[in-house]
Amino acid sequence: MNGNSCEEDIRILQNNPSPLQTKHMPGNKYNCNPSTPRSRLERLLRERELRKNRSFQHLNEGELEFSGSDSFSNDGENWGTVDEDEFLEKPRTFSDSNERQEGRPSKQRLLVVANRLPVSAVRRSVDSWQLEMSVGGLVSALLGVKEFDARWIGWAGVNVSDDIGQRTLTKSLAEKRCIPVFLDEEIVHQYYNGYCNNILWPLFHYLGLPQEDRLATTRSFQSQFDAYKKANQLFADVVNNIYQEGDVVWCHDYHLMFLPQCLKRCNSNMKVGWFLHTPFPSSEIHRTLPSRSELLRSVLAADLVGFHTYDYARHFVSACTRILGFEGTPEGVENQGKLTRVAAFPIGIDSERFIRALELPQVQDHIKELKERFAGRKVMLGVDRLDMIKGIPQKILAFEKYLEENPNWRDKVVLLQIAVPTRTDVSEYQKLTSQVHEIVGRINGRFGTLTTVPIHHLDRSLDFHALCALYAVTDVALVTSLRDGMNLVSYEFVACQASKKGVLILSEFAGAAQSLGAGAILVNPWNITEVAASIGYALNMPADEREKRHQHNFMHVTSHTSQEWAATFV
Repeated sequence: MNGNSCEEDIRILQNNPSPLQTKHMPGNKYNCNPSTPRSRLERLLRERELRKNRSFQHLNEGELEFSGSDSFSNDGENWGTVDEDEFLEKPRTFSDSNERQEGRPSKQRLLVVANRLPVSAVRRSVDSWQLEMSVGGLVSALLGVKEFDARWIGWAGVNVSDDIGQRTLTKSLAEKRCIPVFLDEEIVHQYYNGYCNNILWPLFHYLGLPQEDRLATTRSFQSQFDAYKKANQLFADVVNNIYQEGDVVWCHDYHLMFLPQCLKRCNSNMKVGWFLHTPFPSSEIHRTLPSRSELLRSVLAADLVGFHTYDYARHFVSACTRILGFEGTPEGVENQGKLTRVAAFPIGIDSERFIRALELPQVQDHIKELKERFAGRKVMLGVDRLDMIKGIPQKILAFEKYLEENPNWRDKVVLLQIAVPTRTDVSEYQKLTSQVHEIVGRINGRFGTLTTVPIHHLDRSLDFHALCALYAVTDVALVTSLRDGMNLVSYEFVACQASKKGVLILSEFAGAAQSLGAGAILVNPWNITEVAASIGYALNMPADEREKRHQHNFMHVTSHTSQEWAATFV
């Protein structure tokens, strides 16, 4: 990324009536203005200048007051803690009448539609609900959309079959500007556990389609797809019920690929955007999906389709061209005069939250404890969900190879691997857990002593403050994802490294490699020898090179934030 401002991009467009979208996707700041028609340029420029000049005190004048990012959110990951009072505080907004009296128009509404609400509900009695926070990077990102009145639409994560429960939950969530979508257990089983997690998620991460015998517990592929379409229609019904003319609807992720078409069928003038938080596979992979054409056509009903990287956007356009026979243009995909714009919008984190956290007394205490605990040893760190795509076995095997080839380092380096359990009821994940434990045990038994072991492996998450302290004392961060939409752990590590200036070893198959590649050591996680050699290079890297690499990545992480990402897309 070259860091061009949105204003610069707009000026470029003003001087160039026919910009090539392929030049904007990979290079400028979030593709701020992908091939925008000239008639909108002046308005966009004014909006950008207003956003740039608007001070932070406007945060109290109408937008959601959700607090910071737990930004480990690519695939719904959630890390750290958040101030619940700040998150739940009711936004201090002017009523429509007051706004009109003061000559100020009411804010345009942004309807954010995702599979899950940022609030989980627990039922305490027939008509009473306890709301628990499950805050992710998307919540923080919407702090950057100051011109809009944001509302959340999604499933609350609980089955509510009775009318009283639905009414009371709807009322409770309304105070938090959230609108629930009610899904029964069978729909959740077939749509979420079945089609989303067993079909789309593996396919989009290049794991391929499951075999029929693995679908026995969720019936057949067709029943799952029918449930997927039915669930998407339920989301559309809720959106249509609250939609007002002028609202902007932002749909998120592979759970809701059918939603843009459902919405446009009801109201063709509705402004609809769709963003994918995972990779989009090559057309050769996507074409194996039985419902390939229907899903592509549904997504193309949106006005704007966004991806983390240029590669994902290119794969999508290629799939539409090869499978549907539509025309791929520099701006997106065109079908019989109807253009769907396609662009890359790499997400970021709330970097300031991590930087501020390092100054907190409790974080400083954690840092002191960790430095004492690992005094005299270099600290390597891995932070991942315990998932097939994260490449944890490959990472540990590469570390083992490095210890084999460098016996003088065996008591001078330690690998801390945080592996947060996920989908523990699925047999494949249980096998992965056993495999990782077996490898760790073998290495610790082979290279450990009575007082020290080379690998500390934790099957649990850490709270936000402990995680920041761990990032801060780390010398080498190791991200070996086999496929990852973005991987924001790499961003979080960089944000916490102002003092240490540690080295980032990053998989070339993570979306973050396209943003942080110039400052990181890029590796192919399948090449154990290459990763082991990179570990040695990182541990012995001169201070001036570490400084240069860190500054490059730190500038990117602090300037390309989640807030700017959301503001640019909207």
